[in-house]
Amino acid sequence: MATMESLIGLVNRIQRACTALGDYGGGDSALSSLWDALPSVVVVGGQSSGKSSVLESIVGRDFLPRGSGIVTRRPLVLQLHKTDGGEEYAEFGHMPRRRFTDFSLVRQEIQDETDRITGKSKQISPIPIHLSIYSPNVVNLTLIDLPGLTKVAVEGQPESIVEDIEKMVRTYVDKPNSIILAISPANQDIATSDAMKLAKEVDPSGERTFGVLTKLDLMDKGTNALDVLEGRAYRLQHPWVGIVNRSQADILKNTDMIYARRREQEYFYTSPDYGHLASKMGSVYLAKLLSQHLESVIKAKIPGIIALINKGIDEMEAELDRLGRPIAVDEGAKLYTILELCRAFDKIFKEHLDGGRPGGDRIYGVFDNQLPAALRKLPFDRHLSLPNVRKIVSESDGYQPHLIAPEQGYRRLIEGALNYFRGPAEASVDAVHFVLKELVRKSIGETEELRRFPSLQSTLAAAATEALEKFRVESKKTVSRLVEMESSYLTVDFFRRLPQEAEKVGPGPGPGPAPSHADRRNPPSADRGNPSDPLGDRYGDAHFRRIGSNVSSYINMVSDTLRITIPKAVVYCQVKEARQNLLHYFYTQIGRKEGKQLGELLDEDPSLMSKRQDLAKRLELYKGARDEIDAVAWVRS
Repeated sequence: MATMESLIGLVNRIQRACTALGDYGGGDSALSSLWDALPSVVVVGGQSSGKSSVLESIVGRDFLPRGSGIVTRRPLVLQLHKTDGGEEYAEFGHMPRRRFTDFSLVRQEIQDETDRITGKSKQISPIPIHLSIYSPNVVNLTLIDLPGLTKVAVEGQPESIVEDIEKMVRTYVDKPNSIILAISPANQDIATSDAMKLAKEVDPSGERTFGVLTKLDLMDKGTNALDVLEGRAYRLQHPWVGIVNRSQADILKNTDMIYARRREQEYFYTSPDYGHLASKMGSVYLAKLLSQHLESVIKAKIPGIIALINKGIDEMEAELDRLGRPIAVDEGAKLYTILELCRAFDKIFKEHLDGGRPGGDRIYGVFDNQLPAALRKLPFDRHLSLPNVRKIVSESDGYQPHLIAPEQGYRRLIEGALNYFRGPAEASVDAVHFVLKELVRKSIGETEELRRFPSLQSTLAAAATEALEKFRVESKKTVSRLVEMESSYLTVDFFRRLPQEAEKVGPGPGPGPAPSHADRRNPPSADRGNPSDPLGDRYGDAHFRRIGSNVSSYINMVSDTLRITIPKAVVYCQVKEARQNLLHYFYTQIGRKEGKQLGELLDEDPSLMSKRQDLAKRLELYKGARDEIDAVAWVRS
């Protein structure tokens, strides 16, 4: 069966481990949540209310700075650890490997550490100082000493000091797991107590508040504090405790704390006012009372703490899995790791292309929107305008007029028009190349396993980019060949229609259906031109319009063809190759690298290494806490 000290000592050990890992009150949310779930005693009081004397009485040592005005200017998280014997010593959270056995040096270090943050001024800081004291003369407790509440700012303090201190104190006492130790001097009216006023606001039922009356020996003769101590003037759920502080003369003479405790007990047992309460008065009783209450609170909180710890363990193990476990050192394991990482990247890249992730649809957008729009914008109207057609056809004839159809003129007009297709074809290649590069970049970023290896990320990105560039070069060659093939060989049927076009019936230019046999024998007079010339005027506007219209029809036919074949070529040369062979050359090269070169690729990001180490420490803390809680059997009500 567990003792009270083992339960509270367990909580102290968990809190001390939290402190060692840093960030109490902020930073790591899980760690802060664990700290907040562990109960601790928050000491609250006005300036010069006797807070320091109460803490030193509980500890049994002089170790706190003293003086007038605000002496405590940063929160002091004081963890008391009961030992089985041996020398008393103290350790600071910011100096974990140094033991202080001279407690006057502890006082000086508290002052120096305060000054490091606030400077030698009267400013305050919410950054806590963590101090652990190990002694056989203490009970296991965590006490948090805070700056004394004040009503006015003195010289050297900002006007906001009153609000700043109250805000700081509230951040501690507002927590539902905090136990409020409200210190009030007996020689002042309890109704004016800053500590009780604040405690009543945050704990109106008084379930978390312990009232402490100090300076009972300094009350005016003929008066006493029985109304308060017996709960008539101000009722709390827990009994009030009276304290007799050491006098200033005792402090100056360095009166032994053990002797001061005995004298405090003698005061109560010999007092005509408080003799009947003597067994429940004094700093020794206060420490035991707080320990007993902590035991009951811890018993109630243990199930919630276990659940919180288990949740934290699950989250941190999942995070460690995401960051990746340490890598083996042998060459084969390194190569295997690299290949596995590459496969993880390649899987995500393929998901982008195939539709499992967004991005691949942009390639379809190039073919369905960008390419057709570019083809529609080609300047065929200008190229096939009447003046340009007349110019090209006339120049093609040279000094001899064409006989039946201006074949050379047709060829030059078509070749000139087809050259315009190079631009949209190559632009489609470049657009798809850009999309593929973006998908590579996104895929690398989305491959969580790669995040810990920046060198491998950059090497992989370079290898993929190099492969995509090769695919782009090949794709441009292919689409250029498609355009060249169209201009290298014109469809024979097209030329066979030309004599029929010359004899077709109907006014105006433009292509039309092949004329019938009767139409060819009896063309309308309007299209005959010169009656002696059955083919009409070879150099009239109608003739050139008909040529332009015929070429336009052919170009439209070619455009429809290229609109289909260009995407096929781009997909075959770029998309398909990227999907199947993006890392083929990289795999060939990586297999030839030696262990040192492989190790360089697996050189982790230092920040991730640090994060993994930090997570491992936190995980060790959580698992150790869980094991300790499981090992402790406590008294069940």
